[in-house]
Amino acid sequence: MKTGRIADQGLVLLGCGKMGSAMLAGWMARGLPAGSVWVVDPHPSDWLSSTGVHVNETLPKTPAIVLVAVKPQMMAEALPTLKAMGNGDTLFVSVAAGVTIARFEEILGDQTPIIRAMPNTPAAISKGITAIIGNAIAGSAALGEAEALLTAVGEVVRLENEAQIDAVTGVSGSGPAYVFHMIETMAAAGEAQGLDPELALKLATATVAGAGALAQEAVDPPAQLRINVTSPNGTTQAALEVLMDDEKGFPALMNRAVAAATQRSRELANG
Repeated sequence: MKTGRIADQGLVLLGCGKMGSAMLAGWMARGLPAGSVWVVDPHPSDWLSSTGVHVNETLPKTPAIVLVAVKPQMMAEALPTLKAMGNGDTLFVSVAAGVTIARFEEILGDQTPIIRAMPNTPAAISKGITAIIGNAIAGSAALGEAEALLTAVGEVVRLENEAQIDAVTGVSGSGPAYVFHMIETMAAAGEAQGLDPELALKLATATVAGAGALAQEAVDPPAQLRINVTSPNGTTQAALEVLMDDEKGFPALMNRAVAAATQRSRELANG
C-alpha cells in the first residue's frame, strides 16, 4: 500500500470496533506509520492503546482520509464534528451500513469526495470482500486510494452505481451469517443421523471452509465443482435432489433470503 499522502497528511479512523481494528492492523502491517493515524473512539481497547496511534486527540485539520467505521445509529452524533473537513481535499470513506452518499453530502457538503463501502465480517481475518462506489467528486484517484486501504482486509470490487450496494448487502454483507447457519444445520443433521455433536460440528465446519477455499482457488466454476463431486445415482446425487428442488430447495430459499436482506437494506437507507 502506498502510504505517502496518508503518512504526510494523516488518516482519521472514526470508530475502532472489530472492523476498524482489523483495518488498522492491516494498514500498520503494510507500513502505515502509527504516528500518521488518529482514532476517535469512546471506548478504546487495550490493543488500540498499545499501537502508538493518536487516540482521542486533537485531529489534523485536513487529513488525507477520514474512514467512518461507527455504527449507523451513532452517525448523527459523530459526523458533524468532522464537518469542517468537508468540501475540501479530504476523502471520506464510509463502511457504515445503510448510510447513503447523499446523507454524507448533506452533513459534509456536496463538494466532499465520498466513497461508500460494504465490507463483510471475514475482513476481521483479512478474508473479507468489500464493494465500493464513489460520488461524482471522488474521481479515479480517490477510488484507487480507497481500494488500496480496503485491500488490507481482503478483496475489493467496484460497483457501477450506489443502488447495487443493497444487493451486495444481501449477498456478501449478510452472507457470512447464511454460511454460519448452514454449518449449524449440517451439524444438526449429522447429529440426527447418529454422529456425536462435537464430531458433527467439526465435520460440517471443515467441509464448508474447505469447499469455500476450493471454490476460490479452482479454475472451474462452482457448478462444475458440484458436478465433479456428484457420481450418478450416488450419495451426493441423493442429497442434491433434495437441495436443488425448484420449489423447496436452495434455489427458491436463497432467492427469498437475499431478496429479504436486499429489501431491508433499502428500507434502512431510506430511514
